[in-house]
Amino acid sequence: MLIQLSVAFAAVAFICLAVFLILTLRKGMTTLGETNKTLGEVRNAIHGLTGEATQLIHTANQVTRDVKGKIKTIDPIFESAHNVGEVIQTVTETFKKNATDIGQNLSQEPEKAAVKSKSGQIRVNTKFQ
Repeated sequence: MLIQLSVAFAAVAFICLAVFLILTLRKGMTTLGETNKTLGEVRNAIHGLTGEATQLIHTANQVTRDVKGKIKTIDPIFESAHNVGEVIQTVTETFKKNATDIGQNLSQEPEKAAVKSKSGQIRVNTKFQ
């Protein structure tokens, strides 16, 4: 009788274990199904983002090419402005040097007078006319 009772308890325990395992496997299958669904949605989202990112990169490349072209167009203007600045600096230095020379000549020799010619140039005469 004890052996029959032990076998019956073992059978009941095995049945409970089997039922518990079946419920656990069903829950695991449900979780796996939801995970697969989520992964599918993530893949679709990534494919959408990849397309948008590719389009954004192409747009950025076009804008970069456009900006480079416009910079090349404007570059001669900046170069001309630089040249004009150098010319103005040269003229200023020449005027400054001439003014300094005239000032020194006038302070060293008071009898000399600066006379402006018809061409607009300043010349220093040693005699008064």
